[in-house]
Amino acid sequence: MTSTSQPGLTRFNTSPDSVALAALREVCASGAWGTKLLAQRPYAGLNALLAASDTATGELDGADLAEALAGHPPIGRPKPGDPVSAREQRGMAGAPEELKAEMLELNLAYQERFGHVFLICATGATGERMRDALKTRIGHTPERERAIVRTELGKINRIRLTRLVAEDDDS
Repeated sequence: MTSTSQPGLTRFNTSPDSVALAALREVCASGAWGTKLLAQRPYAGLNALLAASDTATGELDGADLAEALAGHPPIGRPKPGDPVSAREQRGMAGAPEELKAEMLELNLAYQERFGHVFLICATGATGERMRDALKTRIGHTPERERAIVRTELGKINRIRLTRLVAEDDDS
């Protein structure tokens, strides 16, 4: 059985452009990223899709990266009704109120310093780990932080794409 026989990948490869692009925008808010992935369909397998994502993420310019970041809520404050953000930020859900308050303060300071939301691949991370990363990263230069943000965005996109093409046809 080839990887193109995966129901989710087959559905993604054969969906009308508008449907596939809408699904990609749920993965990453950057229109440029989604358009690049859409243009390379069909994908032979998940690895080809992930490689295309990595390339497209690496090519995002300042405005496209800002657009991608705008699609992510601050850590500890997932968008209401957004099960993806809530699942990814699960490590903050049961955090003590003191940690949540500290994260809010740190998030605001980070946004003031860098002009965008603090982005970390939160899947599987504890609230303490995210806080510690934020404390470290707030001291970075803008150039260093932009490189880390791009890496974290790439990780998030990979997780979300994997979920997208792993879904069954009846979902």
